[in-house]
Amino acid sequence: MVELRAQEQQLLTALNKQDGPASVEQLVESCGFPDAAVMRSALALQEKYLLTIQAATQNIIKLTAEGTSYVQTGLPERRLIVAVAELGGKANLSEVAKKAGLAPQFIQIAQGWVIRKKWAFYDSKTNTLTLNDTLLHQMAIPEGCDETLLKFIDKKGPVLIDDLNGEFKDASEQLKKRKLAVIEAKTTRILKITPEGKKVAVDASNVTPEVTQLTPELIITGKWREVKLQKYNIKAPVAKTWGGKKHPYLSFLDEVRAKLVQLGFQEMTGTMVEASFFNFDALYVPQDHPARDPSDIYYIKDPPYASLETHTQAVEQVAKTHENGGLTGSTGWGYKYNFEVARRLILRGHGTCLSARTLETGKYVVPSRHFSIARVYRPEITDRTHLSEFNQVEGIIIDERLTLRDLLGVLGKFALEIAGADKIRFKPDYFPFTEPSVELSAYKEGYGWIEFGGSGIFRPEVLTPLDVRVPVIAWGLGVDRLYMMRSGISDIRMIFSQDLDWLRRQRVVS
Repeated sequence: MVELRAQEQQLLTALNKQDGPASVEQLVESCGFPDAAVMRSALALQEKYLLTIQAATQNIIKLTAEGTSYVQTGLPERRLIVAVAELGGKANLSEVAKKAGLAPQFIQIAQGWVIRKKWAFYDSKTNTLTLNDTLLHQMAIPEGCDETLLKFIDKKGPVLIDDLNGEFKDASEQLKKRKLAVIEAKTTRILKITPEGKKVAVDASNVTPEVTQLTPELIITGKWREVKLQKYNIKAPVAKTWGGKKHPYLSFLDEVRAKLVQLGFQEMTGTMVEASFFNFDALYVPQDHPARDPSDIYYIKDPPYASLETHTQAVEQVAKTHENGGLTGSTGWGYKYNFEVARRLILRGHGTCLSARTLETGKYVVPSRHFSIARVYRPEITDRTHLSEFNQVEGIIIDERLTLRDLLGVLGKFALEIAGADKIRFKPDYFPFTEPSVELSAYKEGYGWIEFGGSGIFRPEVLTPLDVRVPVIAWGLGVDRLYMMRSGISDIRMIFSQDLDWLRRQRVVS
């Protein structure tokens, strides 16, 4: 004999009493337990070949917010025609609309439907509406199929289109076109009992009900000895559950931060809105540089300018350096420095502005190491390796004995240990604020080469105006790209994806 649980017995019995197949909704009503419980029992019965489950797609119609409001106030055309009747059967359209309380945008709509439904005639010369002679002698204007259907859906909730007759199906299309209702596809599960299921259903009526929960009352009274306890199938498959965890990319940033701290680096922090002085000028980027164009940087509209009063000495020394080289021995850029341009507020375009701020404060020791993980913004064209909003890991080392070899060693450590690269390469590059400058690229088997960012030794034109007298090596790497290589992601946009399947499959970094 087939062993059934209490809910399975009840569902099978209810389905057997139905005259043919039944939907889940029908069985929910007849059995009295939730649809999830119905489906759970139905799947168990299907495994025992006692019933079959088929999916049927049907269209349902439900009201929009506008349609629901018209149930209470009436369609615009009904309000208009009622006003015509109350004004004696003939009246000026403007007067009728005012009496009906119609907003200007609904007058033409109501007029069109009144004429279409043949409730009245319109004279464009006199701008008057005249009630149809047939309706003039009636006590009330009969309700159309669209109005009846509107009220029916409001009362019953979403309705199956197939349950409507021909007139109401036409009315449903009319309501849809008027955006008073929407028609959506709905998948319905249809359950059908098998011949074997019918036999079991008959026998199941004589089966002793099973107890699914051992209560204190059953234990105290000793009735647990008399009842039949339900057996549980511990091998039955269950839905996979996913525990909460930190976003894998945020965990990676924490890991990068922890490694840098372990190496003796101190974290630099700052705001995302920055003055052009620190983002460009202090880094010896001329004020007419293409990187300052609105196509390459985001400018703040309100407020447009920052106050640099607390940085007066640094601003003046940087201005002289730009104009004629100042105390650096350089010839500078040879133009008249504009202090208003320096005050212009932007969204920071790189993390190096934090390095400039750190050096300008003078609150550091020699030697010392500093880093930041900064969100930066550029109007980039988004593709598989570029975003307009991304993260940079920025670092500087201040030491009297620094050389280019030290810089390359730090960059190599990043690529090999943090990104998991197999090999690295360097090539000469140019930045206004470093000399020499190098670009770092890394390679990983099965992934290929990817550029991580630039680096170099700060020029005297950067250090001298900020009263820094020792060498400083600096780098700014795309930490998003480091994570791409580490995780084997080919598209940078995946890092910020809301794809739950991808997120769930990412390992948790301890």
